[in-house]
Amino acid sequence: MAQNVRSPGLGLLVFCILLYPAMTTAQQPASNLMPLPESAQYGTGSLAVDSSLSVVFTGYTEPRLERAAQRFLRQLAHQTGLPLSLKPSKTAKATLVIQTDHAGKEIQEVGEDESYILDVSTASARLRASTPLGTMHGLQTLLQLVDVSPGGFAAPVVTIQDRPRFPWRGLMIDSARHFLPLDVIRRNIDGMEAVKMNVFHWHLSENQGFRVESKKFPKLHELGSDALYYTQDEIRDLIAYARDRGIRVVPEFDMPGHSTAWFVGHPELASGKGPYEIERRWGIFEPAMDPTNERVYKFLDELIGEMAKVFPDHYFHIGGDEVNGREWDANPKIQAFMKVHGLKNNEALQAYFSGRVQKLVTKHGKAVVGWDEVLVAGVPRDVVIQSWRGQASLARAAKQGYRGILSNGYYLDLGWPAARHYAVDPMSGDAANLSAEEKQRILGGESCMWAEYVNPENVDSRIWPRNAAIAERLWSPQEVRDPASMYARLDFVSARLEWLGLTHRTVSRHMLQRLAGSASPAEFAALRTLADVIEPVKDYTREQTAPAEPTSATPMNRVVDAVPLESDAGRRFVEMVDQFVASACHDPASEARLRSQLTIWRDNDSILQPLAQRSFLVKEVAANSQDLSALGTMGLAALDSIATGQPAPDSWKAQQLAILEQIKKPKAQLLLIPAPAVQKLVEGVAAGGACSIAKP
Repeated sequence: MAQNVRSPGLGLLVFCILLYPAMTTAQQPASNLMPLPESAQYGTGSLAVDSSLSVVFTGYTEPRLERAAQRFLRQLAHQTGLPLSLKPSKTAKATLVIQTDHAGKEIQEVGEDESYILDVSTASARLRASTPLGTMHGLQTLLQLVDVSPGGFAAPVVTIQDRPRFPWRGLMIDSARHFLPLDVIRRNIDGMEAVKMNVFHWHLSENQGFRVESKKFPKLHELGSDALYYTQDEIRDLIAYARDRGIRVVPEFDMPGHSTAWFVGHPELASGKGPYEIERRWGIFEPAMDPTNERVYKFLDELIGEMAKVFPDHYFHIGGDEVNGREWDANPKIQAFMKVHGLKNNEALQAYFSGRVQKLVTKHGKAVVGWDEVLVAGVPRDVVIQSWRGQASLARAAKQGYRGILSNGYYLDLGWPAARHYAVDPMSGDAANLSAEEKQRILGGESCMWAEYVNPENVDSRIWPRNAAIAERLWSPQEVRDPASMYARLDFVSARLEWLGLTHRTVSRHMLQRLAGSASPAEFAALRTLADVIEPVKDYTREQTAPAEPTSATPMNRVVDAVPLESDAGRRFVEMVDQFVASACHDPASEARLRSQLTIWRDNDSILQPLAQRSFLVKEVAANSQDLSALGTMGLAALDSIATGQPAPDSWKAQQLAILEQIKKPKAQLLLIPAPAVQKLVEGVAAGGACSIAKP
């Protein structure tokens, strides 16, 4: 799974992408759609949505389509509060007419037609699609179109022609490091459906746990999971649940490394002497399967055969990443094998192993997906390379005839802002220079949620809403890339995702209430004010800066676990400062908003400190609170200097900038997001007191 660095025979059809029309004021309703469609032409007026709304099917239908319509009506009723009938209408004059041409594949495939056309008039709506996949996507678009209006709920008059840019649009969730119950997985699949993602990549084995019931080898889950695993019947139910939503389920069983939990019950598979225990720490560890042991391949043959019957998708992920090779180096039998077979290094030994495993996967009717490391000479052409290394690696694979999917740049656990993920494109960098035939081999991408620092409580907040920005990158035309538009629509979609049961917006308040204990309303409000503008440290610095070595048993009840990975309030403050700067510091409304916010921050610490003395969890962020107060004070002083035209002494500026350098350093593994924007104000105080800030 290559998490420590990571920042099917059908080719992708080359579509003629229509330039998305520029929005006029009359077209504003389109700002709610995410992902943006390929083409949308808005008219005048709207379709009223009330309790009389009805749905009728024409053309092909099937139980899955009927369930999709019922789900649409339930969701619409939930987000509007309207009582709606869930039964299909028997009259052709229904509010929504759905026409589907034919059935989809019995087992969903890469490259199936997902296009749809949605026509909304003032009298009715008509949804047309070739397959149930397109129909389901169109229903999600219509759900996003319905909003409150002066006259009631309504959808704007519009004609939308839409289809995805890439056929592989996935989310990987790691259920192995921290086990995630099925209700958590289901609600995230609901979120995937809402933003038109179509692949759920399920990471199911790891050093910390083997999470699938094996009837052939029960010691795998009995001894390697702490009794936290999914039964085969539960998995089949989940796969059916995902298929109902147009989502494929691709399992990953990581090998030959990341496999300590396998060896607890089956030490005979390992390259070392053991004994082995479930790993409680994070990182890359020495245990790895023995590529020279024929019993390993016999075992994997039976296990892959068993799992191939549980997971019907054509693709089977074998991991293949991050083997440090130390057990191989220390094993004389393995070293002798390498010498006899001319395997010069551990990379060649792993290539030998991967080639053997790929043949087993093919034997059981599947195609292999693997991380970058599985791409070695002689690998079968139907292997799909999942790249954590980036577009250059993806492009090299495409030039050699291999299909690939990009994950580099889409690692949700790294805590990047949505805009940074949004800027990453599978077709950029080296991939942009590929031939048309080679570009067809790039199937799309997957966001990744590795689970070192998530549990069932906070995992939603680590995936959403930022994952919706990645979903748009993989669905919408390449030229759709304005981050301001993305954030405006992301706010809307984030609220809508709550109606599906996702907890990404509510969990922070609940977790903060736990650590605040019996706080007064004012104290809790002060804690919320601080929490709104701090973010966890980025990339892999959390493990490096931990007060004690983190393990799978470490409680996730600190402020760093409770706050979102991206601060909306912090981002909006930066936007306010930029707006003020853009006016040459002569915008009274912007100045008033900045003063109001900075005053709240200045006074916040005095309210919060008594709570910090009573709660050890709040005390951890006492210094962050003091820093926020200092930001408020210096920001107000900078505004005063700019407003009065009074010069600020150089010594004052130097002192404030020195304080800011300390404030910007992580404390309690948290970053104070408004600090750089306040620094911009301080630096902008010219010798004469005038605004000298460089425009953004």
